[in-house]
Amino acid sequence: MTSYRATRRPVHQGPAAWNVILGPQPDPQTLEADRTADFVVIGAGFAGLSAARRLTQLQPGARIAVLEAGRVAEGAAGRNSGFMIDLPHDLQSEDYAGAGDDRRMIEVNRHAIRFAAEAVDAYGIDKNYFDRAGKVNGAVSAAAEAHNRSYARHLETLGESCEMLDAQAMREMTGSGHYRSGLYSPGTVMLQPAGYIRGLAKGLRADGVDIYEGAACTRIDRVGADWQVHTDQARITAPRVILTVNGHLESFGIEKGRLLQLFLFAVMTPELDADALGRLGGQPRWGITPSDPMGTTVRRIDSGQGGNRIVVRTCAALRPGMRATPRDVTRAARVMQAKFDQRFPQLAGLRMEHAWAGHLCLSLNGVSVTRQLDEGVFSGCVQNGLGTARGTLAGIAAAEMAVGDASCATQYFAGESRPKRLPPQPFQQIGANAVLRIKEWRAREE
Repeated sequence: MTSYRATRRPVHQGPAAWNVILGPQPDPQTLEADRTADFVVIGAGFAGLSAARRLTQLQPGARIAVLEAGRVAEGAAGRNSGFMIDLPHDLQSEDYAGAGDDRRMIEVNRHAIRFAAEAVDAYGIDKNYFDRAGKVNGAVSAAAEAHNRSYARHLETLGESCEMLDAQAMREMTGSGHYRSGLYSPGTVMLQPAGYIRGLAKGLRADGVDIYEGAACTRIDRVGADWQVHTDQARITAPRVILTVNGHLESFGIEKGRLLQLFLFAVMTPELDADALGRLGGQPRWGITPSDPMGTTVRRIDSGQGGNRIVVRTCAALRPGMRATPRDVTRAARVMQAKFDQRFPQLAGLRMEHAWAGHLCLSLNGVSVTRQLDEGVFSGCVQNGLGTARGTLAGIAAAEMAVGDASCATQYFAGESRPKRLPPQPFQQIGANAVLRIKEWRAREE
């Protein structure tokens, strides 16, 4: 009998702040008895809920069950920075330009964004949670500005529009004199990620999809023509299973030794009062990614997204055991407080309300694991730090593979190779973290 056993469960450090600021959710739907379904989706993040929605489109009336180990929007979906990016955004490059077919990447990213936008309309999700505001690559140093100009030239060759912003324009937008310039691109959607995910889950439930929370999958067993998906409470029997657990794919024994388990860290201010907003100045909503991928991401949100707040994200740590430590969060929070004070001296010393870790999964060669794993078992995992757009796309593709359908999403992933094998431990962890620290230091101003 074929079996996939989960050796680990998701463990999170710090709150999923995007979820917290929206207030409590309704009581969860729990799995209390054995049942059957046509499809079981494991994981209720961007990939899992997108897979469920695509299944409702491809097979109306199908019995779909989604299992979530915790609460909806408490995992990675409530811990990312909410940039749903349409353009190439390779975190392993110097200026985000991809190494492959960037036109095709733009096509599939926009396919994912259109899919999400249609869900927003269909389910009446608050448009504040799906803001077509675009984003800015901020630059502090001359080298960073050169990265932006290089990227702008690359975008021009692709026929993509962008706009260089000078220091004054950056100050007027952010209230900060920290940036010497910026590169604005209009296609990014700025999500309130937890709000979007909550709305997607609510809409799916209204469409008849069962989303069980507090239902961590412990193992998947082949029984005849079907699969039995076990949790601590009960099991679900179905002919087709879709795994959308990102890096926890390795916890099921799949692609072991090939996936980089990375944690990024973020802090969020308390809601800014009228006095603080007056001293800050700038516009009420904006998002900055650093021109150097190892720099600092900064967002400002307003009352329509959970309060007038600033979010800062930087620092990274490789943790093969898939657990960031309290010490990791403490160190990162200290660094990010300094980054905040540096950018906003008029608010220096403002104590952060939330600090947290978010789990990413990358492969050395930048590929996903979105394919058929076994008869009736499919994967939409390994988002390479691009969980909102790439996760959505992987979920769409995994659902289409499960029913034998095809689109640009399935075609995109069909051409990918396997993740490259990683160096052995402890060299992998020691070496990778040393490299991360060096890159953080080099990008310290960014």
